[in-house]
Amino acid sequence: MVLFFTSTAVNPSVTLYMGRDKVENEDLIKYAYPEDVWFHVDKLSSAHVYLRMPEDGSMTWDSIPEALLTDCAQLVKANSIEGNKKDNLTIIYTPADNLKKTGDMAVGQVSFHSDKKVRRAVSDLSACIVHVPNRQNPIVNRLNKTKNERVVDHEQERIDRLKREASARRTAASEKKKADLELARAREAEKAARSYDTLFNGEPEDDEEQESRKKSVRELEEDFM
Repeated sequence: MVLFFTSTAVNPSVTLYMGRDKVENEDLIKYAYPEDVWFHVDKLSSAHVYLRMPEDGSMTWDSIPEALLTDCAQLVKANSIEGNKKDNLTIIYTPADNLKKTGDMAVGQVSFHSDKKVRRAVSDLSACIVHVPNRQNPIVNRLNKTKNERVVDHEQERIDRLKREASARRTAASEKKKADLELARAREAEKAARSYDTLFNGEPEDDEEQESRKKSVRELEEDFM
């Protein structure tokens, strides 16, 4: 089972999610979207909370708004048995594709491919540190009101996502071909207009050059079709 939450700290709202237990965490480590962001209490046991990043690319993992970081951090703290009782916690976070899992690790345990992509400590001057001085019940309560628990077919979700991405790439490629064709036609029309002008100026057009331009446009049209 996966627990889903909605954060309204940004507009439009975004989804936060986490596994119900360490077994489910294993699936999330494997199936989380590469660009999703993983949050955890530093040096303590806690839930693995993920931020589902907007698909339009409007937000990157190192430019998450402070209010949204606070929501993520508070949710992680509230779901840490030990961390929920402590103040002045540090929350670490990293893109999901930076999570590293090896066969000798315990269930739910992870490491990182690159420590440079982990935000975690005061000594890391390039890092955006998430420091949680205490639990903020209004934030936790707001998130808990949106909680939705459901069974997720992770493999089917992965397949559906790959299909969407492939479709988006095909659409983008088609739009580019269309734009290239329109540009070629516009250039041909411009050259034809100039040729018309030279005809009246007594300067005959080079037939070979004209045929070459027409051939280029035909090739673009055939490629687009």
